[in-house]
Amino acid sequence: MFVRKLMLGLALAGFASLAAAQDRPPYGPDIRIDQAKRIAAGALAEAMRNKWRVAIAIVDNHGFLVYYEKMDDTQTGSVQIAIDKAKTASMLRRPTKAIEDGISKGRVALMSIAPGPLEGGIPVMADGRVIGGIGVSGVNSDQDAQIAQAGLKAM
Repeated sequence: MFVRKLMLGLALAGFASLAAAQDRPPYGPDIRIDQAKRIAAGALAEAMRNKWRVAIAIVDNHGFLVYYEKMDDTQTGSVQIAIDKAKTASMLRRPTKAIEDGISKGRVALMSIAPGPLEGGIPVMADGRVIGGIGVSGVNSDQDAQIAQAGLKAM
């Protein structure tokens, strides 16, 4: 019995050290609606400049939708994908490109923890803390990311 508890304790300590090694930025306060609107406006301007029809989602640091825009004639599937990308970026505190890269290297288990594992989701940061996430969907993933990045620059 003692050996079993000792092994469990060592396993948990090992998992804790792995979590510490990943050192993600801390969460901050939730994104405010005015910040979300500025980000969405910057992203929308980039999409319009390129004549790309996309959905843009902004979530808080818990992954809950704060603001959403869908351009006319955006493909239906992009609606949920944009939200999922934003949630993944916010809740996992990293760009969705990192998840996509892991999956492409064979770590398919990542698909089960990330609802939006494609490039185009980026955490929203303020003072070194994650306050939310932006997700964009509708064009190629790298173009989605370009639009999301433009939105962050507008903040």
